[in-house]
Amino acid sequence: MPILEHPAYPPATLLCLESLVPCRESQVSMLLSIFGERQQLSFPSIFIYGHTSSGKTYVMKTLLNTLQLPHVFVNCVECFTSRLLLEEILIQLQNHSSETRRASPVPCDTFNDFVRLFKQALVSQNLQDQTVYVVLDRAEQLREMEANILPAFLRLQELTDRNVTVILLSEIVWEMFRPNTGCFEPFILYFPDYSIGHLQKILSQNHPPEYSADFYSAYINILLGVFYMVCRDLKELQHLAALNFSKYCEPVVRKEAKERDTRKLWKNIEPHLKKAMQTVYLREISSSQWERLQCEEGELGQIKGLSAHAHVELPYYSKFLLIAAYLASYNPVRTDKRFFLKHHGKIKKTNFMKKHEKTSNHLLGPKPFPLDRLLAILYSIVDNRVAPTANIFSQHLYKDLLTLISQ
Repeated sequence: MPILEHPAYPPATLLCLESLVPCRESQVSMLLSIFGERQQLSFPSIFIYGHTSSGKTYVMKTLLNTLQLPHVFVNCVECFTSRLLLEEILIQLQNHSSETRRASPVPCDTFNDFVRLFKQALVSQNLQDQTVYVVLDRAEQLREMEANILPAFLRLQELTDRNVTVILLSEIVWEMFRPNTGCFEPFILYFPDYSIGHLQKILSQNHPPEYSADFYSAYINILLGVFYMVCRDLKELQHLAALNFSKYCEPVVRKEAKERDTRKLWKNIEPHLKKAMQTVYLREISSSQWERLQCEEGELGQIKGLSAHAHVELPYYSKFLLIAAYLASYNPVRTDKRFFLKHHGKIKKTNFMKKHEKTSNHLLGPKPFPLDRLLAILYSIVDNRVAPTANIFSQHLYKDLLTLISQ
């Protein structure tokens, strides 16, 4: 039974769309409800957010192209200034019905010029009677532009008096966007991360035709069992699946095992997956080099040419929180003024330390400390000014800091 239903679109088109966006049917259904029919007035602005590789860009492109809705799709990283961004939107809109791409005939210096040229482009393309969608991918870059750009895009429907919907795609939450002066609030839609079941379903769809679907699904199950805890990026997992599948098939090709001999296949692929664990996200060698190395006989060990990345890379503020916790747990409170203030005044060297403080603090072990002291040390060791935002307070490191230090 089809999940996507809408009276404005043929069932065959919706069935095709459903097959192209697996595990995102609820989000697509919500978007179809918001879009309505082509001539209906849509919501002025929609904010879609979620982590990397949660399907935001792919779903929007697939939805708009499959339903053949008039749209403009711009990456804000490529158009890094307001002028480039506005002109790119106008260029795509002017070339909506033509196959050849032309340059913008009129430069667009201000948003007032953009509104005027945007209305002219809608009339010239005969789009004034249907909804036009302006999609801004990587929309967090808008915060680096002029202060009026983001609020103006959110009210573009009102400023142009046309049926236009602006869709912002971002990896950060709306609270990080909202200007201090206030703005029009968009409709907010969240794309959650793919679960392991979703990844299994999506990756299993790409099975080679010469092998059965069950055989490839068993391979994906093994792959996710190894990599899911360290990598949940769909694109990276697709790359790893394509890279290591030939090694998984070797016993079957050599007639040493059948497709159902999962144990033999696992023993053959296990050492190669362990090697691949060292290169997740790194791309230190090309796929062809990796395949060549896989074919070479020899003892298992480090891949030649690869550096050993055994350390764990923490987020920026998490690193300094861990350092601040270490300093707070091993240094006495009375030394904070001496260590973390530039103008701490004169301190008498005589009788500064008590007898029990002459013992190394590392031998005594870490001491408990209040949260206020941790944050005070954090603010003093970070070069830039740190705003006490929810991003700092919501990090789940506090609970584990003393455990890490004690180890």
